[in-house]
Amino acid sequence: MSSAPASGQPSENFGRAASAPSPRRGSSRPLPGGGFVRSTTRAAGRGSRALLRVVRKTIGKKTRFKVKLAIALVVLASPVWGLNLLVAFLGHSVVFPLSPFFLRQKFAAVALYVRHRPLCFAGGHQDTDLLVKRVEARHHLPRGLLAAVIHVESRGFPHRISSAGAMGPGQLMPDTARELGVDDPFDTAQNAEGAGSLLARHVRRFHNLRFAVAAYNAGPGAVRGHIPDNGQTPAYVEKVMHMYAVLRPPPPPPTPRRRVIEPSSPAPRRPGRDHGPVRRGTALAFTGGE
Repeated sequence: MSSAPASGQPSENFGRAASAPSPRRGSSRPLPGGGFVRSTTRAAGRGSRALLRVVRKTIGKKTRFKVKLAIALVVLASPVWGLNLLVAFLGHSVVFPLSPFFLRQKFAAVALYVRHRPLCFAGGHQDTDLLVKRVEARHHLPRGLLAAVIHVESRGFPHRISSAGAMGPGQLMPDTARELGVDDPFDTAQNAEGAGSLLARHVRRFHNLRFAVAAYNAGPGAVRGHIPDNGQTPAYVEKVMHMYAVLRPPPPPPTPRRRVIEPSSPAPRRPGRDHGPVRRGTALAFTGGE
């Protein structure tokens, strides 16, 4: 049996316990600037509460209800403005955030863009000008007409998405692209081929370039013997025709007409004069005199 340590001789454990510092709550050193941050946070909280009390006293119950209703509507409309802002960011276009129009088309355009973008990083895009020239020749379009349409629609930008959900250089709508067999509207080659096929279809139908351009913008059903006056299509047609006049090749110079000299016909004989034999095709020589 072990004996207790004598008085005046502390044990080893007792010495360790005495040497170790006793833990104290909050004994760690505060970070530099911590007091300033806490005081600033408290002041901001007191200021926001004071401002809320002032707002409550200033505005009435009806106004507060309207504000709450507006906040609720903004929260409920978050999918709408989120989609519109995404279209504006991805498609480099101007879209009103709370626009409720063409939501299905814009959603389809964003989905096609997400599917296309990895392929774009891997392979890139072909030269738009060269593709447009080939498509114009393939579909027997006037030289420069499709180039003018693409310039006005998107300036040749392959990833353009409009506020209505139109996609690519030719700004094909999702339903139109599906009808034309365009699987990837953001692929330059497919988009140019689809736009050229659609424009050639309108040219064959209307036999008029201005009407064909108007149908490309507003749809063939809206063109009934005149350009539809919908506030957009007339200005669109003027822009396209102006660019067409700039981009189309100049007409060839007129070929000079060859001057054909026909053989002179024999002069009629006067009665009582003998001019002798006359050869056809030769100069006349009078042999007689007065």
